[in-house]
Amino acid sequence: MDVAVQAALILFISVGVLLVIGVPISVSVGLASVLAMFTIVDAGNGMLTSAQRLFTGINSFTLIAIPFFILAGVIMNNGGIAIRLVNCAKVLSGRMPGSLAHTNILANMLFGSISGSAVAASAAVGSTMTPLQEKEGYDRKFSAAVNIASAPTGMLIPPSNTLIVYSLVSGGTSIAALFMAGYLPGILWGLGCMIVALVLAKRYRLKRNDRISFSQALLVMLDAIPSLLLVVIVIGGIIGGVFTATEGSAIAVVYSLLLSFIYRTIKVKDLPRILLEATKTTSIVIFLVGVSSIMSWVMSFTNILGLIADGLLSLTSNIFVILLIMNVVLLLVGTFMDPTPAVLIFTPIFLPIAVSFGIDPVHFGIMLVFNLCIGTITPPVGPVLFVGAKVANLKIEDVIKPLLPFFVVSVAVLLLITYVPQLSIWLPGILGLHNG
Repeated sequence: MDVAVQAALILFISVGVLLVIGVPISVSVGLASVLAMFTIVDAGNGMLTSAQRLFTGINSFTLIAIPFFILAGVIMNNGGIAIRLVNCAKVLSGRMPGSLAHTNILANMLFGSISGSAVAASAAVGSTMTPLQEKEGYDRKFSAAVNIASAPTGMLIPPSNTLIVYSLVSGGTSIAALFMAGYLPGILWGLGCMIVALVLAKRYRLKRNDRISFSQALLVMLDAIPSLLLVVIVIGGIIGGVFTATEGSAIAVVYSLLLSFIYRTIKVKDLPRILLEATKTTSIVIFLVGVSSIMSWVMSFTNILGLIADGLLSLTSNIFVILLIMNVVLLLVGTFMDPTPAVLIFTPIFLPIAVSFGIDPVHFGIMLVFNLCIGTITPPVGPVLFVGAKVANLKIEDVIKPLLPFFVVSVAVLLLITYVPQLSIWLPGILGLHNG
């Protein structure tokens, strides 16, 4: 049997078996990659090479941005920023039918973009909005579906840790360009959710927000400005070349911490708990990056990537069909795999094929992350789905049906993003960040 075929079988079968028996995905990927490496070199050299690739995979200045952004997100989640953004979103949503549902969507877009975490957004905003909506007569299942469906927009609207990981794995695609490319797709997802919420609000005759005076609205907006300024400072600095994404992540930590101290929502005694929480999340992500670099080396050395590309191209040479196949595969993968490992595993497989057909790496990155964002709200593994249901004190099966219209709209927006690349590359292009 050919070495490449043998390595591929060991790699993918081992990962599948280990995941089925409940082994954590990072450990599954690492063990399977080491076993596959033994088909190439002897055990001693295999262990040495694996250790080298593990270290090399995480020895990156760009990766330092991830723990800082994670820490900034944890600080914001504990720092009283969510309620200010909810109040801001309430003003922005006005008095449309089902105003509180629109408030939830806008708040998730705002908080998600600042914290960079869909799970944090669904927890922080959902815990605030669910009781308010229930008090106004909203069905709890509908409220949970709105919260769950809109939370992943924060993984597209920058800063996004997932896009940073993609930048690293894709060979250095500009983080600034990826950040700007995520804005329109993230906003389109949010608008799609708002359209569904508006239609259902009219059907259910849901209440509108109470009318507030201009002076009250102004005070609410002014109260939210310090929180919103974080995005302006960090993203503006990265785009303007004032500092790198890594330096911007450190600034985000300092700014969010100072803001939380000013709001008096975080005390010095809370810092060890916050640091521990951020460290736990960071360690998972960084370890995944390391073990995935072993897998990438095995696939590159044995030309498994070439075999996969040849197999896909043997089916069709139509770029529209190939993109559709990629979307279907990534949607299925997203149902049982978290976005970070999925990006690490499937970027080396699909990106070369996409580039060979003239697909821009920035456009492909947004398409890839958009697919995996949908996976976060899809059973059986979807983390946002689980957190959103837990916040609403509901079972997973209770929110699946009301979530379906939002799911259909998100897939429709995905297809739009896939086949209209200008939606991704237009904004970075006019800002001079991208020449595609």
